[in-house]
Amino acid sequence: QVQLVESGGGLVQAGGSLRLSCAASGSSFSITAIGWYRQAPGKQRDLVATISSGGDINYADSVKGRFTISRDNAKNTAYLQMNNLKPEDTAVYYCNAGVVQSMGVIGFYEVWGQGTQVTVSS
Repeated sequence: QVQLVESGGGLVQAGGSLRLSCAASGSSFSITAIGWYRQAPGKQRDLVATISSGGDINYADSVKGRFTISRDNAKNTAYLQMNNLKPEDTAVYYCNAGVVQSMGVIGFYEVWGQGTQVTVSS
């Protein structure tokens, strides 16, 4: 089973920056598309950004121009660079990835990380 571990969250003042990481581990796997999501207390989980295996990128309008999603396939790691943070960015941020895994038979599935808290103070 492939697992995702997120890190890099924390407390930052408005206007500051954070970089989140999402590291995948396991055996005989590759990652297809990756998405970053966030969920604030009492609200639904929203898509923040996605990046395909070929590098195609999409952003939510609320973060466009401030956030940058990237990936390092050699390290099985994805990143979310967050600049000019605002209090409304406060949420738990989750990484989601499509997985191709060959364990005798090729399988396709999605996995989620545990989430990392981002808090932006005013």
